[in-house]
Amino acid sequence: MIGRRIETQIVNRARQAAPLAGATRGVARALRRHGLSVVLASALLACAQTLHTDAQQRLNAAVQSRPVVLLGEVHDNPRQHEMRLAALQALLASGARPTLLMEQFDRERQADLDAALAAAGASADSVIGRASAGPRAGWDWRLYRPFVALAIEHGLPLVAANVSRSDARRASDGGLATLGLEADVPAELEAAQARIIVNSHCNAIDDPLARRMSIAQVARDKVMAQLVETHAPGGAVLLAGNGHVRSDIGVARWLSSATRQRTLAIGLVEEGDESGAVYDVVVKTVRHARPDPCAGFSIKR
Repeated sequence: MIGRRIETQIVNRARQAAPLAGATRGVARALRRHGLSVVLASALLACAQTLHTDAQQRLNAAVQSRPVVLLGEVHDNPRQHEMRLAALQALLASGARPTLLMEQFDRERQADLDAALAAAGASADSVIGRASAGPRAGWDWRLYRPFVALAIEHGLPLVAANVSRSDARRASDGGLATLGLEADVPAELEAAQARIIVNSHCNAIDDPLARRMSIAQVARDKVMAQLVETHAPGGAVLLAGNGHVRSDIGVARWLSSATRQRTLAIGLVEEGDESGAVYDVVVKTVRHARPDPCAGFSIKR
């Protein structure tokens, strides 16, 4: 029931296109509790609404500006998912019918995905239940179910775009060739990926392990790039984490020059994240409240 309510909120807020930020509503309530004027509180709310509306309009325009879009996310940020859903709805309203590629489905489940979509009475729940990798994959399907529902509603081709954990381990241990991928990874790109992995793991892993893990990340990017290339002629939108949609070391790096010219890499980053230069377009959103991601980390080698 809780998951369904969250999903409904995402869909409804996306359709409204300019929802008020929950954090800002809290600020307004705090102002009123401390005796500050309702006028001031209302002005802050109006300012926040304007900023969100502007960001949504920028995102909508960006998504519609190229036939191929790499649409990033911070995985657990509900506001970003609301905005992405609204942008896709606006794209569909313009008449476009792109292929939707999702990081949340592993590529070897494509046959299951196709069968689930083709089944009579297919629903987002039935598709996810048949084609996802299950709870161990770690995806919060409350956030992604609306995108699957949108694909079903509009008859969009849906593509499983990720490398499974087992294939990622094969790449880390034996190299990209074990997955049939060319092992042409520039040293500076591998080093950049390794630095990001160390930072994202709170400096709790050493460089050799990070470099092995970076090969798995490159494998994911290369596979996603291959799939984007396949579906680019008819238009394509890749839904993936910001790390994958980076224009310097992510999927865009592995696209052909012709496809790259038709592609826009959009990063949705949280306030305080200054990595905007690594995307073609950056849209900033409120930071999602979450526990300290570094709590409980220990050194791994």
